[in-house]
Amino acid sequence: MRRREFISLLGSAAAAWPIAAEAQQDRVRRIGVLMSLAEDDRQGQRYVAAFLHGLQDLGWKDGYNLRIDIRWGAADPDRIRGHASELVDLKPNVILAQSALALTPIERLTTIPIVFVQVVDPVGSGFVASLGRPRGNTTGFADAEFSMSGKMLEVLKEIAPRVMRVAVFYNPVQAPQIAMWHAIEAVAPSLGVQVVPASPRDAAEIARTVEVLFAYEPASGVIVLPNPITNLHRELIIALMARNRLPAIYAYPYLVSEGGLISYGTDPAGQFRQAAGYVVRILTGAKPEDLPVQQPTKFQLAINVKTAKTLGLEIPPTLLARADEVIE
Repeated sequence: MRRREFISLLGSAAAAWPIAAEAQQDRVRRIGVLMSLAEDDRQGQRYVAAFLHGLQDLGWKDGYNLRIDIRWGAADPDRIRGHASELVDLKPNVILAQSALALTPIERLTTIPIVFVQVVDPVGSGFVASLGRPRGNTTGFADAEFSMSGKMLEVLKEIAPRVMRVAVFYNPVQAPQIAMWHAIEAVAPSLGVQVVPASPRDAAEIARTVEVLFAYEPASGVIVLPNPITNLHRELIIALMARNRLPAIYAYPYLVSEGGLISYGTDPAGQFRQAAGYVVRILTGAKPEDLPVQQPTKFQLAINVKTAKTLGLEIPPTLLARADEVIE
């Protein structure tokens, strides 16, 4: 090859390098993840791992064709708002938001496509126009339906038939939590149970609530509705239930694995795996408004036999037979 031809070829190649580099960069997509849980939360890490595995199963991997930025809110609204702003400034292609606490500030800040998980009543909360046609830039996976809350009281009464008074730990700031409370309240008379609302905002108030409501009240029980506050302080709640010998029912099976008595609800890790599919569809051209909001199709019943024995409860064989998970 002549020197002039070589120099010409080299110049053409050099001119193409930035184009090739730019093309490579264009193939890398960016995902923002806003978690309302704390970074050291075992279940939060489990959820993120489920999401990453779901992405990888579909051919998308962080550091290869994806860049994933994760922020942890630790159930602190101010911190979550700050992280929401940070993620929006990064201009990701899509954002995954865990819970209404994380979704609310994200949705107010951007038109970037959003996929949510663990949100109760996304229509009533104003996040989407309808389940079938969400409209706007938001879609995702609803966490529960209100009737499930009434079923939680039924299950608690079944495993602890002597319970006559039940406190419901809920967050009155969130409209869906109020609706869940009303569903429990509606079922209570038919079960001969008095229900009492309790809305502790931190660890100290949780401990004080248990002390005031139950220290001298026989035949009491607890329903722990899922929200960032009860999730953040779940170890304390489970410990207080054991110390005061109070039967309690939770929404997530992992709480039973951690020592809780019984749960009836969905497995959030499954939603995170499903969310990966929606995120990939958006990355490859789909619009959130064309992806219907998915509702849970299965509610799991989990029972901790050891905790039941500690509380002096005998599990009815019919309830044990229905359980999806039994922890010995």
